[in-house]
Amino acid sequence: MREQILVVDDDEKITSMLRRGLAFEGYTVTTAGNGAEGLKQMLGNEPDLLILDVMMPHIDGWEVVRRVRESGSEVPILMLTAKDEISDRVKGLDLGADDYLVKPFALEELLARVRVLLRRRAERPEQPTNRISYDDTILDLDTREVFREDKLIELTTKEFDLLHLFLLNPKRVLSRDVIMEKIWGYDYSGESNVLEVYIALLRQKTEEFGHKRLIQTVRGAGYVLRGDS
Repeated sequence: MREQILVVDDDEKITSMLRRGLAFEGYTVTTAGNGAEGLKQMLGNEPDLLILDVMMPHIDGWEVVRRVRESGSEVPILMLTAKDEISDRVKGLDLGADDYLVKPFALEELLARVRVLLRRRAERPEQPTNRISYDDTILDLDTREVFREDKLIELTTKEFDLLHLFLLNPKRVLSRDVIMEKIWGYDYSGESNVLEVYIALLRQKTEEFGHKRLIQTVRGAGYVLRGDS
């Protein structure tokens, strides 16, 4: 399988050059023009390697590194910058970057560093993970935290368990009876609308920042986790 590399840089000449050079070497390359877009892509579909510029508008590269590491991701990060100060390089490495390359750079040197970082990743022993993700949503079973993009969503115990059930069954329609049994532990045939209330609360919280709807209603059948609105 071709390794995926995400390039985040607001300089179109740099991203275009890296896209061509990396693709020629056999990598699958995606690009983002700013830190916010790069974070969104990272959390939606983590690449095998992140190449990240430091000086960008809105969210700079240092902040991207900090948020990526706070999310629990161990993706290798190669930082690009026009800054050649020792303090700047130390800052990036302290935040969690794996390597540093000062602009202007030779493509051959960047490709060599990419190979080293990807080789280290491949040789690293597999770590167990208790995270489940779908689209831009990440659920951490250890910390019981939920993120959409880079935003933490505060959920109650039942809301968390309900979202967990949907994340375990993406794009599968779950009937009301199945959900009630899994979450509340019994078959319930009464008139209670407890499930509908919790679905509404979960939708409200996961859509709070303008995100698209995750949980869709399938009339007469139940509910389904699906990213379309």
